[in-house]
Amino acid sequence: MEIRIAERVNKIGSYAFADVDNIVAQLRKEGVEPIDFGVGDPTLPTPNIVRDACKKGIEKRKSSGYPSYVGEPEFRETAAWWSKNRFGIDLDPETEIMSTIGSKEAIFNFPETFIDPGDYTLALNPGYPAWSRGTHFAEGRTYFLNLLPENGFLPDLGSIPTKVLKKAKLLWVNYPNNPTTAFCTAAFYEEVIELCDRYNIIVASDESYTENYYDEPPMSILQLKKDGVVVFQSLSKRSNMTCYRVGWMAGDRRIIDAYKKVKPNIDSGTATFIQDAAIAALRDETHVEKLRSDYRRKRDLIMDSFEEIGLERCEPKGTIYIWQKVPEGYASLDFAKKLLEKTVAVVTTPGSWISQEVRGVNPGEGFVRLALVPPIEKVEEAARRIRKLEL
Repeated sequence: MEIRIAERVNKIGSYAFADVDNIVAQLRKEGVEPIDFGVGDPTLPTPNIVRDACKKGIEKRKSSGYPSYVGEPEFRETAAWWSKNRFGIDLDPETEIMSTIGSKEAIFNFPETFIDPGDYTLALNPGYPAWSRGTHFAEGRTYFLNLLPENGFLPDLGSIPTKVLKKAKLLWVNYPNNPTTAFCTAAFYEEVIELCDRYNIIVASDESYTENYYDEPPMSILQLKKDGVVVFQSLSKRSNMTCYRVGWMAGDRRIIDAYKKVKPNIDSGTATFIQDAAIAALRDETHVEKLRSDYRRKRDLIMDSFEEIGLERCEPKGTIYIWQKVPEGYASLDFAKKLLEKTVAVVTTPGSWISQEVRGVNPGEGFVRLALVPPIEKVEEAARRIRKLEL
């Protein structure tokens, strides 16, 4: 029997972070224990307050059956309460919020609701693969918007061809940004809203990193407008809950209503005991402040070590990443390999791996991304190793 893979699967290639995992595995086979800054998956334990709520939830929900597709009322009410406290946004938990299995599944599946074959999604480059791959599986096309340092890692919205704008249904934005760590201003969001209003494009804002900041808290686009806008939030990075797979989407009730027609065909909702854990997480800021403090210390250790060996200081204001400019004369992959030498064995992600070459430019080239997820003692060791690097 011949097994034939669908063309849409053949076209997507490998997932970049799976390649990083393969490199780590090979180093371990060679007897080297690498320090892994490759994949953005926190390694510290999920806070006690969250784990305890989950344990209680398992008993509380022992006969609950299938969860709600849109989330338990208490979870949606808590998400609305948190959004009001954090951003000053008024959201109706009945009609303007629904739970998601983390943000990834919702982001990937969201284009199925609005993209017809041949329609465009506008997506940041570099950026989260699910934005474009969800469009690909919905039989749409992605027009990538390069994020370049000379533009403060903001897309040049004025450069988008009119013929593309007329066929565009979605525009993805993501600030604080993964991987560039850039923040945006209210003025930029206003520019996004004005463009999308003019061409009838839905604004989809991936706000997974709004709580990972060092000084000034970033805003939500919903503070400016709800009509035609939807945001995706996640507890993965805010509360070290990547394994729990819980988040929510919020915004224009018409967009939420439309996605409610799609979601029940794809999954069976977020487990109720995990929603109980998420409620506890959202009601507590102490653990979030502690995580911010830990990330700041890790950031400073790595930044100082790179600066000591002569690299440009690329200090992030937020996210859990560093978007480090590589030394002169190195490509992204070359420098990532240099850091993987056995005497250093620090795993990073080449920026070129998580960017598309678009219109002759790969905007990730010349950078490596470090996810500040190892424990602090490992970060201290990584900083010591980096200082010994000879360029």
